[in-house]
Parts: sequence; C-alpha cells; structure tokens
Amino acid sequence: MNVKSFFCFILCVSFFENQVFAADTTVVKSPDGNITFKLYQQTAQLHFSVTYQNKTIIAHSPMVLSVDGISVTQNITTGKTERYIRKESYPVFGVHSKAIDHFSGAVISMTAGGGALKTSVDIRVFNDGAAFRHTVLSEKLSSTPAETTVFNIPSNSTVWYHDMNMHYESVHVKKRIDDVQKGEWLAPPATYKTPQGVYAAITEAALLGYPGMSLEANGKNGVVLRLAHEQPTSYPYRLRYSAEDTARLKLPAPIKGEIITPWRVIIIGKDLNAVVNNDIITNLNPKPDAELFPKDIYTDWIKPGRAVWKYLNGGGDGTLEVMKHFTDGAAALGFEHNILEGFWNRWPVEQLKELVDYSKQKGVGIWLWKHSKSLRNPASRDSFFKKCNALGVAGAKIDFFDHEAKEVIDLYESILKEAAAYKVMLDFHGANKPTGLSRTYPNAMVYESVKGMEASKLTDRATHETTIPFTRFLVGPGEYTVVHFGQRRMKTTWAHQIASAAILSAPLLTYAAHPDTILMNPAVNIIKNIPANWDETIVLPPSAIGELAVFARRKGKTWFLAVMNGVEPKKIRLPLNFLKGHYIAEIAKDSGTESASVMVENKAYSAKDVLELNLVSGGGFIAMFTQK
Repeated sequence: MNVKSFFCFILCVSFFENQVFAADTTVVKSPDGNITFKLYQQTAQLHFSVTYQNKTIIAHSPMVLSVDGISVTQNITTGKTERYIRKESYPVFGVHSKAIDHFSGAVISMTAGGGALKTSVDIRVFNDGAAFRHTVLSEKLSSTPAETTVFNIPSNSTVWYHDMNMHYESVHVKKRIDDVQKGEWLAPPATYKTPQGVYAAITEAALLGYPGMSLEANGKNGVVLRLAHEQPTSYPYRLRYSAEDTARLKLPAPIKGEIITPWRVIIIGKDLNAVVNNDIITNLNPKPDAELFPKDIYTDWIKPGRAVWKYLNGGGDGTLEVMKHFTDGAAALGFEHNILEGFWNRWPVEQLKELVDYSKQKGVGIWLWKHSKSLRNPASRDSFFKKCNALGVAGAKIDFFDHEAKEVIDLYESILKEAAAYKVMLDFHGANKPTGLSRTYPNAMVYESVKGMEASKLTDRATHETTIPFTRFLVGPGEYTVVHFGQRRMKTTWAHQIASAAILSAPLLTYAAHPDTILMNPAVNIIKNIPANWDETIVLPPSAIGELAVFARRKGKTWFLAVMNGVEPKKIRLPLNFLKGHYIAEIAKDSGTESASVMVENKAYSAKDVLELNLVSGGGFIAMFTQK
C-alpha cells in the first residue's frame, strides 16, 4: 500500500443485526470536528443527516436506491464498518494551486433484498463538506439503478437555483426553500444559506458510467435526486437532436457489472470564502493516469491560458487572414490561445496547417470547434484527434451535449481518454455541470455549463454575474466568455467587465471582446496581466450572492482585487490586510456616470490601508498590486 497517496486505514469493525435507531447509527465527523454525517435506519429505511457545528444542513432525509426494482436501502442487514482517513495534497488549476484532500471516511457493508444483493455505503466527511456513494454487487450481466434520495433543507433557508429547461445555461432565482413549489427543478449545484448563516450546495462528483443527477422539489423543503431519464429534456437538446434520440434517452439506463454511483455531495462553509475555496469536488475523483499525464497538471502539453474568440464582437469572415489577425491580437495581449468556430471545416488542410504553424511561432495555440454528435463512434473520434495531433492543434472545443443520460456521460469519458492519448486539451461547450473530472483528466480545461456572454437576451447581467461565482462556479470553472465592452454587457460598466476576468476565471479563460478592442482599452495593461488560474483566492466579507462579488486573488507575488457590483449602488470599505508589505497598484475603476469608459490610475498601498469604493449600479473595480 502506498502510504503517501492512498488510504491510511483505521479499522473499526462492528456487526449489527436489525437494531433500533440509536444502536444502528454510523457517525462520521470531519477532521476539524465541525461537520457530522449520520447514517441510520428508521422504519426499516436508511436515512441520513448532516450538521455543521450542530447546526442542521441536511435534516433527517431518506436515502433511496433500488436496482431492478429491488430496494437496497430498505430492510437491510448491516455488516462490518471500515473506517479510514486520508490527508494529502495535489496540484490544481483554479481558485488556488494546491488542493487539500483531508477527510474521515467509513464504508458500511450491507445486504438487501433478502440477502440477494451485497451493497455498501461509502461516506467521506471533509472540512468543507460531506459526500456518500453506493456500491451494489449483482450477479446479473447488467442492472438498472433508480435513485430518489431526498435532501431535506432547513426551513427558512434561502436557495439560489435555476431550472433545467436550458440545461445548465439559465438564470438563477432566489427564494426561501419553503416557497419552492413541488415539481420545480433545481439544477446542481443548488446553493443555499441556512437561517443560522451557514452556506451549502448540493451536487455530485465523479460522474462516470452512470446517468447524471438533477434535483426536483417535493414542496416540503426537500429536493429529490432524479436521474437523467426522469429529468425534463432540455430545449437545446430537443432543438439539435431527433425525436428518436429524445425518446431513447427517456429510458432508464442499464449498467454492466458492479454499480458504483457518483458521489452525492453537500459542500459546506461558514462563509462565501469557505465554499468558493472548497476542494471536495476534485478530491472525490481519482488522480490522473501517469501514462497519459506523467507530470499531472504540469504535463508539457497541458497549457492553461487566455484565449481570443472571433464570435461575439465582430472581426470579419472566418478566413485565414482574419484568423491570423486574431492570433496577432492574442500575441500582442500575451494570450496563449485562439479558438476557431466551425468554419475551419471548410478550409483546405494546408490552410489550417499554415494558421497553426503561424500561431505557434507567436506562442499561440489553435483550438478547433466540433459538434459532439460527430464524435459518437470511436473511428470518428480517432480520426479527429489524430488530425489535431498531426497538425499541432492545441485543443478542441466540443459542443452540444445538452443531456446527462448515461450514453452522453460515456461519450464525455471516451472523448477525455482519447483526446489525452493524442495530447489534445478540451473545452466542453453546451455541457453538463463539472463533477471534478479535471482531477483525473487535466486536459479537461473548462466546462461551459453557464449562461454566459453568448446569451444576447440576458438583460440583468449585474445580478447574474454576482450570483454565479457562488453557485455554478463552486463546482469548477465555467466558460462565461468574459469581458465585453459593447451593448451585450447590458447595464454593467467597463470596470465591472474587466473585473469579471479575475472573478469568473478558468484555466482556459476565453474573452468575448475583439483583441483590437481590448488593446485600445485604457486598462489594457491590467487585462494583459490577469492570469487564467490562481495560487490563492480570498472572498472578502462584503460579498453577497446576487449583490456583490469581491475577490482578492494572488498569482505569484502579484495580488488582484476585483469587484463586481449588482444592481444597487453601494459604498464599501475594503481593508487591504491580505497584502504583505508595500505595493504599487494599477487601478481601473468606473468613470462617473459613463458606463462605457474606465479611469486608470496608479497609487501606493500597504496592508494597513483601507480602500473606500463608491460603486454605481452594475459597477466594478479592479486593482493589480505589484510589490515594491
């Protein structure tokens, strides 16, 4: 056993018969003792609850799973419990550069169906959340699972969520959980704040070989886990796929051999800084295959960075000359990538090779868009990724998944593995929520799964862009396509837009604005220096979901302070005590009442200083602190 990277087991074996509630309870606590997960039987049904410092996060809730119609969570006989712990760290791209994987765990063996099914529940409790998953052994070649586990949220909790109509590309609403009606859908992660002020979010991790989950309100303060075939088919899927495809994915999906569910996850934090800095989603995924990724995320062909994109801000036709100009713009900005839409398919291969070689000389990688439908069979995937590798293409933007049926989830995994074999990075567009697979496959640079700058009809970006850092982005980076200086920014200022690049960040950070437009902006030097990933992130206390996002972020020795305001004007004070020493700050801030302008200035600051900001509606602020 590799002690450094694997489990350090502390075996605690106990045998249970069919006992009453108090005696048949498994308790697992987080390493810091703040979070408690309880698993127990009541009225012959498995139940669970989760608390943080004795405050209810998930109230008494039934844990419900069946296989081929046989319940594996009712009338069970429990066997031994194996307890184990892990404490290690690993590198990540995102809100910080080092993830901490530290938990207390327990695997509880059981039998169900009169002894016909051998099952277990695996529980892990971290300092930033709790998770559980089921394993079911069956002698059948394939079996079909069904899950309807309930997560009962404390009364009077505030919940932020959106429905599934546009898959993962919708606008969040804010409600009391008591006012969420039966039958409403809550796309994970569903973020909520308890009456005691604790933040939490419900989602899943390690989604592989299994249908994805969503959440349906039961009208009783609970949300019920629903697998993909029970979810409403999204409008984007119905638009792009046939009626036959839609009908097929409405059927339950059988699974061959052993059934291992994804982890059912509750992210928990005392404040917004804690939940934004959670590592639980990637922690619950296996480490990378050393043959595909010999240096983990630092494998030489894995290159995070910023990208230009000719789609939302003009730029002419998709010709070789135009795309060379975009590469020139990327190079002038110090950006690392240039993303091509589907027009590249009409080019001769020699022309594409010319662009790739031209861009490579300027330090810019080329990405190619591809419809996921065209990659459904192994031969087409192999042909495409082999072509990318032969041409020297850096990455592929794969689009239009729009569903979480098992066959679609299997397609994701096949694409991840086969792209990695050909050293191709990936941008999943029209995608499902991240479930931490970037831990196992570091070539998964970003999942869109957010209503981004492409959405031309989104009129209240100020509220939206101050909500998603604390909802969608809790489970991984999203491809929002940040920074637009035209009308598409809708009631937000230029300073707000520039700050969005530092808050809505991603290892592949795609800009919506034309590179020429960025180069002409007074704040171009700040924009050039905003990185795609961070060494450290601190969410500062004035932040409030849907109202204000204030992030202090560090890359190396340079700090950025980024602020996006919601609809209401605000006056805020920001102590700069995150700084160490003395700094020169280059600042971009709102220019009076003119939203389409920005003021740039330079000032000296130290940790003892306090910034006072008067933020207009939809306003923003960003400062880059360089140590003296």
